[in-house]
Amino acid sequence: MKILRIPVFVFFLLLLAACNQPQSKNSGWALAIHGGAGTILKENMTPEKEAAIKAKLNEALDRGHDILSQGGRSLDAVEQVLNILEDSPLFNAGKGAVFTHDGHNELDASIMNGNGLQAGAVTLLTNIKNPISLARLVMEKSPHVFMAGKGAQEFAVQQGMQLVDTSYFYTAARWESLQEALKKEKKEKYGTVGCVALDMAGNLAAGTSTGGMTNKRFGRIGDSPVIGAGTYANNATCAVSATGHGEFFIRYTVTHDISALMEYKNYTSREAAEEVINKKLAKAGGEGGVIVVDHLGNVVFAFNTTGMYRGFIKADGSRDVAIYGPEE
Repeated sequence: MKILRIPVFVFFLLLLAACNQPQSKNSGWALAIHGGAGTILKENMTPEKEAAIKAKLNEALDRGHDILSQGGRSLDAVEQVLNILEDSPLFNAGKGAVFTHDGHNELDASIMNGNGLQAGAVTLLTNIKNPISLARLVMEKSPHVFMAGKGAQEFAVQQGMQLVDTSYFYTAARWESLQEALKKEKKEKYGTVGCVALDMAGNLAAGTSTGGMTNKRFGRIGDSPVIGAGTYANNATCAVSATGHGEFFIRYTVTHDISALMEYKNYTSREAAEEVINKKLAKAGGEGGVIVVDHLGNVVFAFNTTGMYRGFIKADGSRDVAIYGPEE
């Protein structure tokens, strides 16, 4: 049998040509969302409200699917998915924001790009319809990461963002919650909305938006607009959005801690999330949960409360929405 001998220089030319061929895109996109965690019990939920919440979660997942399945960016998916949840009175963000002790609405949000670790955050907003979109503008159109209050809103005007009258945020249900809280003179913990995504190019992004805590005072700010506490994304590890009792999530830098366990100790995304939420945080008395999408497209939900509004969708066609405990 005659052996074909290829000159060395020809071999290297063929090898170089192969290396220069365009690489196929990663098709393993994935997206997950949450609408808050807490004492969420089926016996306290009407069938109508449960159906409405699941329908809105599915609408948000559909938007994410439309963007990511066509090769869109994870950042675009996160922003647009969260816009849908912010525009709904069902969740404590945007339209459904809860009231402070003084009867006002103060909104917070943050967004992070896992490609380069760019981030934007805003807090103490009173007339911005979609805080997550302003957080993205802070990231992309300013040299800063974090803006607050009137300054953030002045920046929004410069960027041509839609402002709304404060009456836009009034909903009867949230107002009644405040009245009950005032009678009891206690603070109540409420949820947020969040989204994490991996796109075909392998880029991760995370975003979180909230209306804060019912009956809060003194300009209190929770974890949602704090990078590393309520939101974190790093292409080398994962994208995370948190919901729960914000003071604990800030003190334990929850979202960054999950990424760090993956980066420095080679934990899987599930191992890292379970370690932080169900061991560290639970031991400290912190309640809440996280959604995670890692760089491999794995989706993880971890929470130590009775329920968390949540959902996911992936390139392989799998999807789900849920409200109650893991056994649902």
